[in-house]
Amino acid sequence: MIDVDLIFFDIDGTLINANRDIVNAVNYTRKRFTLKPKPFDEIVSYIGTGVSDLVNNGIIEDSGLRPKDVLAVFERYYLRHATDYARLYPNAKSVLRHFRDKKKVILTNRYKKFAIAALKRFDLMSYFIEIIGGDDENCMKPSACAVEKSLKKHKADRSRSIIIGDMAIDVETGKNAGIKTCFITHGLGKLKDAKKLKPDYIIDDLSELKGIIE
Repeated sequence: MIDVDLIFFDIDGTLINANRDIVNAVNYTRKRFTLKPKPFDEIVSYIGTGVSDLVNNGIIEDSGLRPKDVLAVFERYYLRHATDYARLYPNAKSVLRHFRDKKKVILTNRYKKFAIAALKRFDLMSYFIEIIGGDDENCMKPSACAVEKSLKKHKADRSRSIIIGDMAIDVETGKNAGIKTCFITHGLGKLKDAKKLKPDYIIDDLSELKGIIE
């Protein structure tokens, strides 16, 4: 087991499954601009690299529409329906409660306001000392930028910090920042992609963190 002071958690695919709500928001926006809906799995494949990528790949790429217009419609709808179908992954809340004495940070590429909407819905805000979203496209995962800033802000040692996420991009972020990495298999990413980056730990359920972190 390892003793850490700071734990970074991703949201989508790690703590919360919000796939249906995100797909619905993309297809609602497509409908508003008289575009045909895209398949569920195709839209899900765009989740994880930021809202701009999601909207560009899911809507703008085949429409010629102005990003500003599309984002405005998408954001309004998603903020009203961010957790219509969302659910916590098994043991998410019990694990956060178990590590209540550890400093915990949300590190996600979704916009901060989208992250907060989901966390509030499941009464998770109190578990985290900081919510870092992908609002600054120059400081998004897999860049080490956000981790570096957070380590400095919370006076944490990188050797005593870890990131938990469900995509290769989370592992890459941790590697770039020089912190421990843990890949969880129940989310959006592919195990084979994460393995190429050699994460320090691979788990199938969040409860396994209790056997890794003291």
